[in-house]
Amino acid sequence: MRFRVILFDLDGTLIDSGPIIVASMRHASVTVLGQEPDEDRVKAAIGGQGLIAQMRDLDPDRVEELIEVYRAHNEPLHATLEAFDGIPELLVELDRRGHQLGIVTAKRVATVELAFARLPFLRELTDVLVGAEDTERHKPDPDPVLEALRRIGARPEEAVYVGDSPFDIQAGNAAGAYSIAVGWGGIHPDERLLAENPNVLVQHPEEILGLV
Repeated sequence: MRFRVILFDLDGTLIDSGPIIVASMRHASVTVLGQEPDEDRVKAAIGGQGLIAQMRDLDPDRVEELIEVYRAHNEPLHATLEAFDGIPELLVELDRRGHQLGIVTAKRVATVELAFARLPFLRELTDVLVGAEDTERHKPDPDPVLEALRRIGARPEEAVYVGDSPFDIQAGNAAGAYSIAVGWGGIHPDERLLAENPNVLVQHPEEILGLV
């Protein structure tokens, strides 16, 4: 076993949630501000500092209202969530091989629970979960990754962080973990990921099995 601990981002890495995030951001902007958001700018920020920072970027004076409208639209959509093809099989095999698995995400834990309710295998196979409220600083800062490693009792050199955003790669690299960028998220282009110097970029979940 090359790495004992495999940590994953959630949105765009394990679950195909990009479309519902973008739809809810658009709904919040149109409802509260009366204007269409810049979709490319919205997508570019997904996976980073979190929802508060994204809403502050839309309008710093109406953050709370934007968040309230976003969540009211977004949370019911979790009932439609699906995992990416190959993810259930990947996690089951990693677990079978004896790896410890974790999720490090910018989502609140309560929102992660909605994904767990829809996709129970995620809850069953997750040994550690770090959400937005668990650290003061967020990706691309390494603190969320380091907090997951602290909780699970592992050193950075024993761990991999897998993610679909440039912020994931920055956080994994800064934490001293092995960083795997994934190209199936549909949110961030490959060239944006490669610009952050991941250890490797993969295009299918099964490729990870040969790396860890």
